[in-house]
Amino acid sequence: MKAKAHILVVDDEPSNRLILEDLLEPHYSVYALANGRQALDYLMTVGQQLDMILLDIVMPEMDGFEACQRIKAEPKLQDIPILFLTSLSSVIEETHGLSLGAEDFVRKPFSPSVVLARVRNHLELSNARRLLSERNNALELLVRERTQALLREKEQVIVAQESTISSLCALVEMRDNETGNHIRRTQNYVRVLAKRLSALPQFAATLGDDTIALLFKSAPLHDVGKVAIPDAILLKPGKLTDEEWIIMKRHAEYGRDALVQVQGDGNSMVSFLTYAREIAYGHHEKWDGSGYPQGLSGEAIPLSARIMAVADVYDALISKRAYKPAFAHDEAVGMIIEGRATHFDPQIVDVLPDVAKEFQSIAASYGD
Repeated sequence: MKAKAHILVVDDEPSNRLILEDLLEPHYSVYALANGRQALDYLMTVGQQLDMILLDIVMPEMDGFEACQRIKAEPKLQDIPILFLTSLSSVIEETHGLSLGAEDFVRKPFSPSVVLARVRNHLELSNARRLLSERNNALELLVRERTQALLREKEQVIVAQESTISSLCALVEMRDNETGNHIRRTQNYVRVLAKRLSALPQFAATLGDDTIALLFKSAPLHDVGKVAIPDAILLKPGKLTDEEWIIMKRHAEYGRDALVQVQGDGNSMVSFLTYAREIAYGHHEKWDGSGYPQGLSGEAIPLSARIMAVADVYDALISKRAYKPAFAHDEAVGMIIEGRATHFDPQIVDVLPDVAKEFQSIAASYGD
């Protein structure tokens, strides 16, 4: 059985208290007091157990306005609806009472039907507000819990991404001991380039922070297809023959195919490999269409692959190999600039001088 609403009646006239008690007690639990000070003392005891206050305005010691103001100043009491009891008819008095936080006025002499209707309506409204507040609180809790769950899921995804990349990179490094620092250098070049490009209006929407982070993680897999190249070709100390070079170029396709298999149906745990697949398959394409494996040109080449192309070639130029000397930093940058709009995306080449010192610092930090 639902408990009766608890109503406090505060009026200095005994006859008014008696009238309201007789009228309300068949429906509610009623407690009556003679002035505002008694009401405050009582409220501090019962607190949130109270459902409504019928409060006279003109009273000795503490009038209804002051009592209302003090009640609304208490956090644990401020949601209790207050209906002023008054014989006043001034608009100013009524405006002042409402400004203090009262919900309504009940006029004297009392009309039983009006009193009951207003008490019932405001109790229902107060109850509806309470239920709405509880539901909002429950919803906020649910949102917080869901947010925390999503953060945990994101952390798990990040761990899975890093584990996948680490495993694949380890596989590549086992095949080619010259790859390790090359991987670390190129992924840092990619991040620096992407960050600089993100400041340009044409790339701002594409290269957000999350995308740049994924490019950084994906870049180490650009040569993952080399694991399928025979040792006799991959580890050959000298220059490759034309036939060997045809086989070596297949690493772009092998890398794409391997990452497609890992990515599977594109579920959220491995969807980040989309960038890795683009990079592995497209970083040897050239802006003028003379690259491989597809001969793509211009913006048909994925942006991730165009960025990787600059990073990969720069690192190849500054690195000593059995078949070539290492070029100085300035020479390498100059050679890439010469390849603007032929080998490389001109927009990427144009920002290279802005980040050239960062490239040089990265190369020094991860030297062979």
